[in-house]
Amino acid sequence: MLTGGASAAPAAATAPASPAAQPARATGAAVPAPGAQSSHLPDRFAGEAGRYYRVVWGIDSLSVKVAESGQIVRFSWRVLDPALAGPLNDKRAEPALVDPSLGVSLVIPTMEQIGQLRQTMTPEAGKSYWMAFSNKGRLVKPGHRVNVVIGGFHADGLVVE
Repeated sequence: MLTGGASAAPAAATAPASPAAQPARATGAAVPAPGAQSSHLPDRFAGEAGRYYRVVWGIDSLSVKVAESGQIVRFSWRVLDPALAGPLNDKRAEPALVDPSLGVSLVIPTMEQIGQLRQTMTPEAGKSYWMAFSNKGRLVKPGHRVNVVIGGFHADGLVVE
């Protein structure tokens, strides 16, 4: 015969928590709430595209992000092989960020006291580099697919964050 064993449980345990807030039983990892971003995102360039950028251009971790309230779109990458990645930092190359769905091509602005908003020093392995494209009118937005062209380098279908 049971005698009041259930009354010993704390009051908070009587109200079940939402399934999203409970830890995943099989893996022991917490399940993120709907709409929450995970810190463990899949590698966007894990397949053939990733291999191509690593082998042909000596880079990885390509990203395109909107910055400065949408006025700038920043393209960044990490160098694995400085000799292969050199063309991305070439001062003579005119970079463009193209949004084919809009039919627009963004350019790198030149600031009076600073110069172009891009890094052109000799690349070093393990370091990240960037360039900023002017997005006057805020035409390119997060979720758009864009192409980055720097001389012979082409990165097509990058998703703007």
